[in-house]
Amino acid sequence: MKKLIVNGRLLLPEGIRKGSLLVEDGRIARVLPEGEEPWAAGAEIIDADGLYVAPGFIDLHTHGAGGADFMDGTVEAYLTAARMHAQHGTTLLYPTTLTSTNELLYASFETYEKALSRCGVDGAAFGGMHLEGPFFAPEQAGAQDPRYLRDPRPEEYLEILSRTRHIARWSFAPERPGSPAFAAELRKRGIVPSIGHTNATFADCDAAYRAGCSLMTHFYSCMSTITRRNAYRIAGVIEYGYWQDGMDIEIICDGIHVPADLLKLVVKVKGPEHIALVTDSMRAAGMPEGPSLLGGLSDGQEVIVEDGVAKLPDRSAFAGSVATADRLVRTMVREGGVPLETAVRMVTANPARIMGISAAKGSLEAGKDADVVLFDDNIHIQRTLIKGKTVFTC
Repeated sequence: MKKLIVNGRLLLPEGIRKGSLLVEDGRIARVLPEGEEPWAAGAEIIDADGLYVAPGFIDLHTHGAGGADFMDGTVEAYLTAARMHAQHGTTLLYPTTLTSTNELLYASFETYEKALSRCGVDGAAFGGMHLEGPFFAPEQAGAQDPRYLRDPRPEEYLEILSRTRHIARWSFAPERPGSPAFAAELRKRGIVPSIGHTNATFADCDAAYRAGCSLMTHFYSCMSTITRRNAYRIAGVIEYGYWQDGMDIEIICDGIHVPADLLKLVVKVKGPEHIALVTDSMRAAGMPEGPSLLGGLSDGQEVIVEDGVAKLPDRSAFAGSVATADRLVRTMVREGGVPLETAVRMVTANPARIMGISAAKGSLEAGKDADVVLFDDNIHIQRTLIKGKTVFTC
């Protein structure tokens, strides 16, 4: 089938241009500038009517949405979360696990496999699984269950790796014994190793980087900064992330986990080309505020959602993000102070490059998948297409 998206403001690699987009067989066939006759015999016409036309958003880190969590253990939970994320512009996401028993982890692998054949139909497609833990630092556990934290041992992680071919990324703390070998094994298999939930030093991070680790999980959140040990100042993960030019970082850009002043700082120091925006969302994303559950239905933790974020019941700490991808872009523009096209790149082209899928995803260019979102000046999603098929329209 052919589709022709006309009268749009296209967010292209070279900037925002008025024009049209021709889609054939699920891919972008041509990008037509304003003034070139937008015609194709037999094409379905989609009139953007002045809306922005952007690449589909890619969420590298999400635990759920729409009242469902990927640890619920059901195919419907996966599909429910995917539908909600598509309503907010996400066309590709990476379902993320929480630290748990290996039995629950293996069950998640089986559920993902079953859900994979049904994703992308009326919700976001799946790019692979992101394992968050269990090789984390107890001091930086955050919402991860401390009962399951441990060191990466080859006999365990090789067994986990043998259970599925769908792991795309794995987050870990590089100071734990055995971490450099673990990172090297992941990189050898084409899995992205990522530094997270860590109390590491600058030197620990450098060892992980040299072993193949070039991404940091939810920068600023659950990671070390400058500390004093025996009167001496020791640089931490945040300092290494800023210093190492080859290190990419992801940010929970909800304006709460990372407030406006830190958004401006990280953009200025790190540079927008090395930043990926992520939701790190829990089941309450896209849902009304009130009581919710962090984690799976069987062993999740009760939380309260208010003020645009999940909190522990005693309100002593945040307990999860309820962000959606459109909110990430709005926040980065309004509070981070970057141009719209730059903010969009942080949730399209940058994550595509990080995950090694730039040949097919992340920008509006001929030959790439027709994953496209249309939104207004307030970045409210009006239509979401995955490989040329409309999966959401308001």
